[in-house]
Amino acid sequence: MQEELTKQIDHLQKEIDDLKTSVSSLKESRKDQLSFAVVSGDMDKILAVMVISLAAAALDTRVKLFFSFWSLSALRDKKKKAPGKDFISKMFGIMLPKGKTGLKLSKMNMAGMGPVMIKYLMKKQGVLSLEQMFEEAAALGIEITVCEMSMNLMGFKKEEMIDYPNLRYAGATTFMAEANESSVQLFV
Repeated sequence: MQEELTKQIDHLQKEIDDLKTSVSSLKESRKDQLSFAVVSGDMDKILAVMVISLAAAALDTRVKLFFSFWSLSALRDKKKKAPGKDFISKMFGIMLPKGKTGLKLSKMNMAGMGPVMIKYLMKKQGVLSLEQMFEEAAALGIEITVCEMSMNLMGFKKEEMIDYPNLRYAGATTFMAEANESSVQLFV
């Protein structure tokens, strides 16, 4: 009986030691990095992403934003056009906001008055505009990845995206590989 109990204790101790080793190696594989999957194209949600990202970058955390689906509207440049689009791509281009200034609120949009009111309050209280937040993000080295699959599905082209120094194009696999290394992963 004592011998069997000793074997069980030894077995449990080995499992505990294996778990400690696994946890230790997991901690070592994580970087001081924030990976953010941004899917929403709502102004208030993009604002939240940028505020959190700027705060993380200000604390010397590396920040990587993955813009996909509806959030791509925020990355479209109002002044740029992309020739050679098919009918559906043109329709997406017409129906979706073109740039950060045209985004709607997720709640209380009030036929476009909601964003106007929020922008007024932000300016009155000295909060950076969304445009200024993107400029600050660029200065802090925040990386933005445009989801190529979403961009292609929605008929957007690279030629119509914003000029941003840390902008690249990749797929969900790239985001997942980077998120797997990150100490923090968020989704909005």
